[in-house]
Order: sequence, then structure tokens, then C-alpha cells
Amino acid sequence: MTGKIGTYTVTTASNLGQLLLVKLEKEQYLFLPENKWFCSKVVVTTPEHDVIYFPCYKWVSRGEVVELRGGKARKVFEDELPLLVHHRKKELEHHKKLFQWNEFAEGLPHINSAKELSALPAEVLFSFSKEVETIYTRESGMFELKLKGLADSTEQWEDLDKMKKVFWFRKTPISEYVSEHWKEDDFFGSQFLNGTNPNVIQRCTTLPPNFPVTDEMVQPFLEDGSSLASEMKKGNIFICDYKRLEGVPTRVVNGEPLPLTAALCLFYNNPEDNLTPIAIQLEQQPSQQNPIYLPSDSEHDWLLAKMFVRNADFIEHQNSYNLLGTHLLAEAFAMATLRSLPIMHPLHKLLIPHFRYTLPVNTISREILFGPEEGLTKDTTLGLEGLKELLKRAHSEITYSSLCLPENIVARGLESIPNFYYREDGLKLWNIINSFVQGMVEHFYSSDSEVSRDSELQDWIHEIFIHGFLGNGKSGIPQRFDTVKEVIKFITMVIFTVSAQHSAVSMGQFDYCSWVPNSPIFLCKAPPTTKGCSSMSTIFETLPDVGSTVRGMASTWLLSKKYSDFIPLGSYPNQYFDETDGYFDVTKQMMKHFQAELSYLSESITERNSTFTPPYNYLNPAEMENSVSM
Repeated sequence: MTGKIGTYTVTTASNLGQLLLVKLEKEQYLFLPENKWFCSKVVVTTPEHDVIYFPCYKWVSRGEVVELRGGKARKVFEDELPLLVHHRKKELEHHKKLFQWNEFAEGLPHINSAKELSALPAEVLFSFSKEVETIYTRESGMFELKLKGLADSTEQWEDLDKMKKVFWFRKTPISEYVSEHWKEDDFFGSQFLNGTNPNVIQRCTTLPPNFPVTDEMVQPFLEDGSSLASEMKKGNIFICDYKRLEGVPTRVVNGEPLPLTAALCLFYNNPEDNLTPIAIQLEQQPSQQNPIYLPSDSEHDWLLAKMFVRNADFIEHQNSYNLLGTHLLAEAFAMATLRSLPIMHPLHKLLIPHFRYTLPVNTISREILFGPEEGLTKDTTLGLEGLKELLKRAHSEITYSSLCLPENIVARGLESIPNFYYREDGLKLWNIINSFVQGMVEHFYSSDSEVSRDSELQDWIHEIFIHGFLGNGKSGIPQRFDTVKEVIKFITMVIFTVSAQHSAVSMGQFDYCSWVPNSPIFLCKAPPTTKGCSSMSTIFETLPDVGSTVRGMASTWLLSKKYSDFIPLGSYPNQYFDETDGYFDVTKQMMKHFQAELSYLSESITERNSTFTPPYNYLNPAEMENSVSM
């Protein structure tokens, strides 16, 4: 029974001395079906009243013998007893057999070798409740759509109001707001700061040579008497450049590849501190057939241009920043931890809660995406070939600096742009995580020499460098650690990536992407080559068909849902640390302080959000999962 505690008294004829290991074995009952037993921990109270914790947190099968080690965390050079040295070595050898690397595609981070969910070790699988809820959410959504005759419809939309009635109950206040305001320029601009993808926009100090915007074009949208050059000098001009999408192959439909524009979009932060689009070019190379669209163009020309930008942003968001930038990197971090750091290593204990469900969610995603029916790729712009090509390009451009939010913000020139809540909340979160990690790491590593001596730690970062970043020295990812400071920074980045960054790019998917005209999963018709030819009929012809639209909406609901076994950032229900010295455990005190700081931040975000619409809640620690778990 879940949560049941068994108490057993063991008597011995003589004192056992220091207790090093505990063995568990589940008895074999030949005529009964297998019934695995999940053991959280073993707590031993000695005759001397010492309490020793032996963390387990794994399933025990019939006839299986599990050896547990308890006590305080220890680094590899601190183990001297041959029995413990052997146990440590045997544990890592076992895990390297269980968790083997595999190449997903050339130029991409390596993944675990399991081809299907059932091939993963039981200790990393979903809980029963998570599995049941995931299946129910997916199937109930599709049942509703099939009941309404929408899921398999190949008809084109003729009325946007009908799109609002796709689901009876699956709505959020923000998704409703988006469906009402998606055409507005102020709202369009705000999404690149506080929507699902705040990762592309950057300050523009010089126009790219292939984006020939002139003062004459944009002066009507600037402050009276101002110019593009002066506004760039003031720091008020920003740009999104989707050049990485140029030439990426797309899915072929009815014999023709779907359109994908490598768009450029110029923004102006106006005197009211609203970020508004002032020029859009839909392809990288300027020409007469590739006009620069302006807010003064016809309503439908301008709306269509913005839709193509949002489609480009959706493709980058889903693939480069969500799938690659959080899911695949988290898998590399998790695999390296399981293979290189034994359970007694302090950094294993610190990091393992942040990899809960990461391997199964990635494995099942690959089953759905790349299985025989190519799952979600049939309802997006990119097929399998295009997806791998884009991920390869994006991976080659990842740098250590780009993964560290304070450096990322500076590099993009976004230190002072107003109303940028991703930056405000993210930097506070980074500092809170960094302070917690600093305390934990400095507790276990008293000097730089201890970092250099820790061969398991060096193996861990080497595996990440080789398998996560393919040995790319230009990325700036460390190949080894020589100082405590280096370890603190890297672990801060890891925890921020798998919790905060994943929340920022994942939690709002239904809010901003379920209204498909705002974030088109794909577009059916190439952009016009001349202005003045578009109408509302053109927009309906360009949008995905009904079936693809509603299936995309159902997918974003599944990806944004909070499940009942949700564990927020900073919560550690599993007790891995046992650093009690007398009646004081310094690690527990640091965790409590971490939780308090997160709680203060959560309260301030909630208070701020009460003052404007739509709120920005994606970096609220109380709403953020501890790991990449969906």
C-alpha cells in the first residue's frame, strides 16, 4: 500500500560496529504474479540511538537483491574502505549498462538508448497517477473533438468565431484574451517579451544589410521628428531575425512543400513603452517579390505578414528552444548524472530531483513524434528531415553563455527594455538558485583542489561535454572543472534550464498557441509577392485545415497541463541527504532558506500580476515544475 511503513526489529549476538550497507530482497512466490515493490528508504535506529538513512527510491522486483548505502554524502576520494569503494564502482558499472547513450541524429545531443517506454529502468518511469492522467487528458480531448466531427475534418475555416467553440471547457483566461486581441500590434509585440518564446528578440543597433528599411517607410510609426538612426541610438529599436529557418526543408502536402519564411521583424519601443512591429520582411533576401510590409499597408496584408512571423516564431520556439534547449539538454544532464555520479555523491543527491520523469517524457515524445505515423510532425510545418536539420543548426549555435540567463540578456542588449517580465523574474530566479547552489557546493567542496581530485565529477562534466554538446569546444561548455566557482555556475545553469527555462517556454503553450491564427502550427499558402492582393479569404486559405487546427489545440492543452503529482521548484519530498551533525542538518537548513526565497518571489509575482492583463506567471516558482516532466 502506498505510504505504508514497515517496522522490523533485528537482533544480533554482538555489536555490528559501523553500519555500511543494507541489503533488501523481495521474496519469490512462485505461484503468484509479479508485484513490484517501491521502496523509498530504509531508516535504521541502532542500539546506540543513531539514526541512519538509506535512500532507495526504486522498484524492487521478485528475487532481486538491492544493496543500499546510507550516511552522509561522500566524494570518491573520501571512500577508503574496500567494501565501499567496490560498492561505489559496482553501482556505476550497473548504471552504465542500464543507461546507455544512443545517437538520435547527426549533430544532435545523444539520448538514452530506450526505443520505447517499457525499455526504461522502472526507477525512472512515471508514477501510476501521472501515467493515467496523461492518457486521460490526451484521449478525452480527442474524444470531444471526434464527437464534434472536427478531429478528422479536412475542411478550411470560414469563420473564426467557430474556432472559439472548439472546446467546451478547455480554456484559460489568457487563451480567451489572445483570441480577442491577436490582431493588435501592441499585443503582437508583447508576445516576443512575455509570451512562450522570449528567446529571439534582441536590440538592433544596426540594420542587417539584407533588411533595407528606410526612414521614409517607418517614420510615421516613430515619435514625431525622430528617425530610425536616432531611435536605434536611444535603444528603442529591436529585431527578431529567423535566418536559421532559411532553406530548412518542410513537409510535403499534396505534392508541394509547406511554406516557411525566414522572416525579419523590426520593433519600436514607443513613448508609451509598448513594443510594436514597424516593418516585416518575410524572406532573407530583399527583392521586388519580397516586399517590406508596414502597419500602413492594407489590414489583411499586414495581418498576414504578422501571421507568417508568428509561424516562424512557433517553429523556433517548439524545436530550438523547447525541444532542444530544455528537453534534449535535460536528458543529457540526467544521463550523465545517472552514469557518472553514484547515489552517495553530493551532487547526485542535489541534482537527481531535477531529472524526475525527464527520460520517460522524452522517450514517449520520440515514440509519438517519430513513430510509424510520425505523430505530431504530420500537423506541423516540418517533417522529420526538416526537424532534424533545424535542430542541428540550432545545436551548433548553442553556447554556454547563451544558457546562462544574465549573460544571455546582456548579449541580446535587453537589460533595460521595459515590461520584460521574463527578464525580471528570470534574473531573480537565477540569483536565488545560484545562492542555494553556492551554499550546497561550498559545503561539500572546501577548496578548488577537492574539485580537481573528484574523478567522478570530472567524468560527469566530460560526459555532458561529449554527449550533450558533441565535444564542441567553441560552445564554451567546460570540459573539466578546476574551481568551486566553475562548479557552482554550471550547476546553477543546469537547474535553471530544467526548471525555470523549461517553464518559461512550456507552461504558456495553450495560453498563446491554442488560438492557431496567433501561433500557426503550419501555413498552407505561400506569402503573397505583391501588396494589395490579400483578403480575409486569403487568410482562411492560408490557415491550417480544421482537423490539423483542433489536433494542435489538443496537443498544446496536453503539454501545458499541471498534473496531480506536480512537484514545484525547491520541493524535495525524497530524502537523499542525511548530513545530521548532532541535531542540525545544514543541507535541510539551506533547502528551507531556498524554499523561503522562492516563496517570497512567488508572492511578489502574484501581487504584480494582479495589476495588469495578461499576467506573466510562467516563472512563478509556485507554478513551476522541479524538472522537465511534460
